[in-house]
Amino acid sequence: MIDLNEIHKLPTILSNQIAAGEVVERPASVVKELVENSIDAQSSEIDVTVENSGLKLIRVVDDGNGIDASQVQTAFLRHATSKISEQRDLFRVRTLGFRGEALPSISSVANVRMKTSTGAIGTEVEYKGGKLVGQKASESRKGTTVEVASLFYNTPARLKYLSSPNTELAKISDIVNRLALSHPEIAFSFISNGRELLRTSGRGDLLQVLGAIYGVKTVSKMQPIKGKDLDIKVSGYVSLPELTRSSRNYISLILNGRFIRNFPLTKAVIAGYGSKLMIGRFPIAVIKIDADPALIDVNVHPTKQEVRISDEPMIGKLISDAIYDMLREKQLIPDATRDFKKPFTATPKQFNVSTADQVATNPPLFAVDTQSMSSISQPEVTPVVVKSRDDLDSEQVNQFDELLKNEPSSVPVFESEVTSIDEPEPNSTKPEQSELVVETGFPHLNYIGQVHGTYLVAETADNMYLVDQHAAQERINYEFYRKQIGEVSDDQQKLLVPIVLDYSTSDFLLISDHMDLLNQLGIHLEQFGQNSFIVREHPMWFKAGQEEDTIKEMIDWILSDHKISVAAFREKAAIMMSCKRAIKANHHLDELQAKALLKRLPECENPYNCPHGRPVLVKFTNADIEKMFKRIQDPHHTDEEII
Repeated sequence: MIDLNEIHKLPTILSNQIAAGEVVERPASVVKELVENSIDAQSSEIDVTVENSGLKLIRVVDDGNGIDASQVQTAFLRHATSKISEQRDLFRVRTLGFRGEALPSISSVANVRMKTSTGAIGTEVEYKGGKLVGQKASESRKGTTVEVASLFYNTPARLKYLSSPNTELAKISDIVNRLALSHPEIAFSFISNGRELLRTSGRGDLLQVLGAIYGVKTVSKMQPIKGKDLDIKVSGYVSLPELTRSSRNYISLILNGRFIRNFPLTKAVIAGYGSKLMIGRFPIAVIKIDADPALIDVNVHPTKQEVRISDEPMIGKLISDAIYDMLREKQLIPDATRDFKKPFTATPKQFNVSTADQVATNPPLFAVDTQSMSSISQPEVTPVVVKSRDDLDSEQVNQFDELLKNEPSSVPVFESEVTSIDEPEPNSTKPEQSELVVETGFPHLNYIGQVHGTYLVAETADNMYLVDQHAAQERINYEFYRKQIGEVSDDQQKLLVPIVLDYSTSDFLLISDHMDLLNQLGIHLEQFGQNSFIVREHPMWFKAGQEEDTIKEMIDWILSDHKISVAAFREKAAIMMSCKRAIKANHHLDELQAKALLKRLPECENPYNCPHGRPVLVKFTNADIEKMFKRIQDPHHTDEEII
């Protein structure tokens, strides 16, 4: 039983394990601390090797200055460091590790072996659970090798909160990538279970490091930026507006050689693009900031990724102006032959797929064959209203049933593109002699006209309605895609020219960890090269010409939300496809197209809101209109008098 009235000093090992909770959250934290020590040791080559995502083994080898034999054990004491000596040193820190917490924290939750040498006879020490096991002479190769084995073996509760092996490996890769971007003058290598995931040249070429991480295709769309002030210098590379990602995670801020997270400066990067970025899209950027250490306080967070900057707005403006100036001088018209080249999709004839099978999987997109529909006479009909069970036996309903048996009619399919002339139009609509309307509260809308190419005007006996044509089409498409995506289907469209997708190592590993989720939507990725995937086919309901963009957007959801469920994934996919394939504002419809849209809307499960929650239509009652025109009759005046 603990006596709460007695104050005592914690044992060294216990205090180190508590500190490890702040410094060593996961295997990636160990890699970060060890590599930062190697960088501070003025290494020119750093090799990182992990096994079993770092839980079995983490090995960091450098060719730095090494540690003298007499100081090796001191390095494993808490708050022991060579980086600072007095208080004022905290305000001019130029090194990465200076708190003296890394080695004692790591050794308290793992088995650690260190071999180090300054060029003379080396030293090897081994710690287990924070206790020194032994020390002996070692080889004299200049540099340091640290091996961390059986991480968290004595703190099993930590293991429960770790993610999957691929996710943990992706986090390690992300750390190594950012450290390599921060120090292109150092040659980095990263190997996992014998597989090389990263290698940089160490020539000081930031563009080469970007190519090693993101691929040559990405580097071709990166542009350099520069800017400086009295105490600040900004440089780096940013992507052209045509190359974006779905999250801010691809914006790397490097302050005096240290990767940091700073939301105002990240916003400054985005602000530099102005309106050139699509909503919800973010650039790839590596921004290096060189500043006087006196302006920065890096001692505000145990991992030192969050810093306090004295003149943050000025630095943000410098970054925004540098990006804006670069974009102003660039020709931002994309190369149509390179950037908008659509993958060739084989037609049904080429793969012996019947046109009927193709139509069965086509989504409800917008365009009506007006030529065929205009030749059809469409007499006005009286709706058959079913209000109660007894109405089902009425003569009108029986006549309607007979009509359906003899003349089955197909619902018009909306197309966003004109049907090819050499293919027959499968969706011929036969005139209906009667119409069955089951009362669900949604009115039967009679089309009147269109306003500004955006809103449809419709009426009923007592009310007038304005319908947002884009929201209405989104709702119709959404319910179609929600059904299509929810059904497991083997219908795939072959690509004559496969799509190749390139990713960084960390993204590649996260995607590999969610392949089953993609397979459930009919997106089958095959590994192609080191960090690339190849797509040879796609679901039939993908919009022609947008196959690659659709697949990339779905993959972006996985990268931004690692724990997305199958249900949420399908929901997002349905919403995305419905929006992409809906008619837009300022798109003028003819009368037949507008009527077809209003006819499909009541068939929806929820015709009142689009998938994003916006209203599809608004109602004006006769009383509302009379109030607006002040047509409220006064009993003391005649009907012709208006108040």
